[in-house]
Amino acid sequence: MSKPTIVLVHGAFADASSSWNTIARNLIGQGWPVLAAANPLRGLHHDAEYLRAVLATIPGPVLLVGHSYGGAVVTQAATGVASVTGLVYIAAFAPDEGETAGALDEKFGGAAQRVSQARPLPGPADPQGPPNIELSIDPAQFHAVFAPDTDPETAALLATTQRPLALTAMLEPVDAPAWKTLPTHYALATNDQMIPVAGQRFMADRMNATTIEVPTGHAAMFGAPDALTDFIISAGQAG
Repeated sequence: MSKPTIVLVHGAFADASSSWNTIARNLIGQGWPVLAAANPLRGLHHDAEYLRAVLATIPGPVLLVGHSYGGAVVTQAATGVASVTGLVYIAAFAPDEGETAGALDEKFGGAAQRVSQARPLPGPADPQGPPNIELSIDPAQFHAVFAPDTDPETAALLATTQRPLALTAMLEPVDAPAWKTLPTHYALATNDQMIPVAGQRFMADRMNATTIEVPTGHAAMFGAPDALTDFIISAGQAG
C-alpha cells in the first residue's frame, strides 16, 4: 500500500509554515509526501470547502492532521471524502454533530475569550448572524498562552505575523463529523491554556481515539516535534 499524503491543517492565529515547518521537514526526511494547507480562517464551512478542494487535487490516500481550530475544519471537511484514511488531532477541537468550536471553548474554559482582540471586518453584517469581526491574540499574552514552548523572540515574531480568525468560524456547527467513520488519533498537550487538557481528553475519549500526551502548551509542534512526527507516522501506517 502506498503511503498516504499527510495534509497538515493549521489553526487560528497561525499559518502553515510557522505551524508545520519542523514536522513537515521531519516527515519529508522519512519519505512521506506532505502538504501543509493554507487554512483561510474565514468560517468553518468556507474553510472546509476550501480544504475539500485541496484534497481533490491529491492522488491516492490522504491522512488529515489538524491543530487547534484546524481540528474542527478536518472534522467537517473529511466527511464523504473517500481518499481520507484517518484523522490526527493535535491539541485540537473535534466537534460533534451540531456542535461548534466556540461551544467547546466555552465549556472547558480556554483562554481565547480572555486574550482575544476583535476588529471589524469590511462589508455589511448579517443581521441574523454573528458580529462581523475577526479575532487575534493580544501580542503581550501570545507567548504565555499560545506558544510557551518557544523562546520570547520567536513568540514575539509569531504574535506579529499571526493570522486572525473570523468569529463566525467558532460559531458555525459541524454537520456530520468525520471522526465517527474514520480511524482517529489525538495528541493531548497537557500544559495547554487555549484548549485545556480536560477538554482535549473529553473529545479524544468520545471519539475513542488512539492517544498520546505531550508536556507542551497549545502550539505543541514547537515543544514536541519529534514525538508528534512519530505519532503522525504511526497513524499513517495504521491506515
